[in-house]
Amino acid sequence: MSKTWGGRFSGETDSRVEQFTESIEIDRRLYRHDVTASQAHARMLAHVGLLSADEALQIVQALEGIAAQIERGEMVFSIKLEDIHTHIERALIERLGDLGRKLHTGRSRNDQVVTDVKLWVRDAIDELDQRLHDLQAALLGAAERNHDLVLPGYTHMQRAQPVLAAHYFLAYVEKYQRDRERLADCRKRVNVLPLGAAALAGTSLPIDREHVRKQLGFDSVAANSLDVSSDRDFLLEFVFDLTTIALHLSGWAEEWILWATTEFGFLNLPDAFCTGSSIMPHKKNPDVLELIRGKSARVVGDLQQLLVLVKGLPLAYNRDLQEDKRALFDAHDTVAASLELAAPLIEQTEFRRETIAARLEDGHLDATTFMEFLIKQGLPMRSAHEAVGKLVRLCEGRRCRLADLPPETYEAIRPGLGSEVYKSVGVANALHAFQSVGSTAPVEVDRQLRLWREKLIHHESTKEPEKE
Repeated sequence: MSKTWGGRFSGETDSRVEQFTESIEIDRRLYRHDVTASQAHARMLAHVGLLSADEALQIVQALEGIAAQIERGEMVFSIKLEDIHTHIERALIERLGDLGRKLHTGRSRNDQVVTDVKLWVRDAIDELDQRLHDLQAALLGAAERNHDLVLPGYTHMQRAQPVLAAHYFLAYVEKYQRDRERLADCRKRVNVLPLGAAALAGTSLPIDREHVRKQLGFDSVAANSLDVSSDRDFLLEFVFDLTTIALHLSGWAEEWILWATTEFGFLNLPDAFCTGSSIMPHKKNPDVLELIRGKSARVVGDLQQLLVLVKGLPLAYNRDLQEDKRALFDAHDTVAASLELAAPLIEQTEFRRETIAARLEDGHLDATTFMEFLIKQGLPMRSAHEAVGKLVRLCEGRRCRLADLPPETYEAIRPGLGSEVYKSVGVANALHAFQSVGSTAPVEVDRQLRLWREKLIHHESTKEPEKE
């Protein structure tokens, strides 16, 4: 098999070099995007007169046939042809002869590959956005199903203040909304057409990059051919966004792994998302959650690999950039698989309400709002903080709650306090004391639930599809 670049060389490529330099094992999944970009390129060549209309039509139709051949699993891939671009071009030449040899006019594999990758990333962003939307909808559903459930909130993994379960779930809705916004922002920089930069300096042929841009749905054309042939900023940004999603998933998984333990006893995970032990018959292990947590390390590693890959690369294209796709695809596939499992796991998990309620008054979850009650009674903040701290220490010694202390204890802090204090202590009173926007106040949580239902459910079902 002669190389597309073989004219300059007098001998055969060492088989070990072919094995070392091939990328077809990884980049074959770009076949559809390579075909789509090549079809647009062929139509443009006809538009500017470098192909006839009939020649362009033959190429477009033959490329569609090659794509179908690949989809049926009928194409034989060989390391001698290096990459997916060469495989498709060789198949086109086999079908059309010299006409197939005309397709690469006015372009290089340098701008061809980055165009294909951008098309793939653009599709990946759209697919991930839908998965994140579905996860948000699952979280919103869980918030509504558990609307009245009160949970202990934690800082430093120590009980802190009471929060509504709905407030907890909406916290993750917010996180994944930021992830969606980051992806949408990344998409703007992805959606700049590289094709037409050729190898690095452009081409002397009268190509029309705007013609290709419109066909492929890019927002603009890359302004500098030297820059775009080596640009992988968009991959760094995309994989960073994937890493952030993976970290959000990992943090959630860690919480639920803990909450499913006997020690916490908050959750009953669905059997379909757990596995057992080969030796301990009683075990129900949260393997899916553990793997979501564990696989996040791969995504972090993929980002690190890409950052190191581009460090110190001179302009313009260098073969190092062939190695970008393995990390890209792995990061995407790992996050997509985790998202696919996260939504149904949330939908099918049940809270152990009785277990949670039985210990809800433990840990002095009402201490902070009681301190704020004292502030409203006129005590300076630091004085109120110190007074409540001493009361908590007293309760720990007596193994009781703040609500169990006698009125005279509170009268010692401030005369007349004893008659009002019991309206402010206890988890229920603490929860209803919240007032600030964005807090776990029931009225505020209800407002947020309405906003998110409108945003995620109603808005998504009524918005018009994007026009081509």
